[in-house]
Amino acid sequence: MKNKKKIIKIAIDSPAAAGAGTLAKSISKHYNLLHLDTGKIYRLLAFIKINQKKDFNKKFLKAKIKNLNLKSLQSNKLLTDEIGTEASLIAKDKNIRKLVHSFQIDCAYRPPKRFNGSCLDGRDITYKIIPDADLKFFITADTRTRAERRYRELKKLKKKVSYSDVLKSIKKRDKSDYNRRISPLKKTKDSILINTSNLSKRSCFLKIKKIIDRKINN
Repeated sequence: MKNKKKIIKIAIDSPAAAGAGTLAKSISKHYNLLHLDTGKIYRLLAFIKINQKKDFNKKFLKAKIKNLNLKSLQSNKLLTDEIGTEASLIAKDKNIRKLVHSFQIDCAYRPPKRFNGSCLDGRDITYKIIPDADLKFFITADTRTRAERRYRELKKLKKKVSYSDVLKSIKKRDKSDYNRRISPLKKTKDSILINTSNLSKRSCFLKIKKIIDRKINN
């Protein structure tokens, strides 16, 4: 795809609750990039399916995705385990993925002029959405660490959940994400692995910032 100016494209893949979303936000803010948490799109569609099941058809979804307001992806209502599980199931639908992928690619390659580029995080960004990204990262953490993070996140939102239930949900999500037939989660050979299990948010950001600076300043 041709662009009038050279833009920075950063692709991030990760399993659930590894910290990729937080890192992507920090990176995007620091380098003035359009940030898109692609997993939130499927969570939004899951929320719609659960609450507007009668309207959940291809025509309705096409209009929703075409007119998607990125601010709607920030709602805390999208963070429940129920929606996460449903989102993982929706992500297996070939027709829905096609619609979502088109929107993601548009954000990646044609961000608004006020941005210096784009930073997308999800499950298949490095090889499906932005295969020619300037930088690719695979963010991960051990299962229990990710479950603990998600549990604390949900408790802050006053959700009635137990750690054991969240752990089960994370394991279920991993199984679904890694083994789905369409666009499974995987680390590409050219992705830089970042394990956040024993790193603070600040340490993770500085580690990635160093890599990005080295790349864009060469």
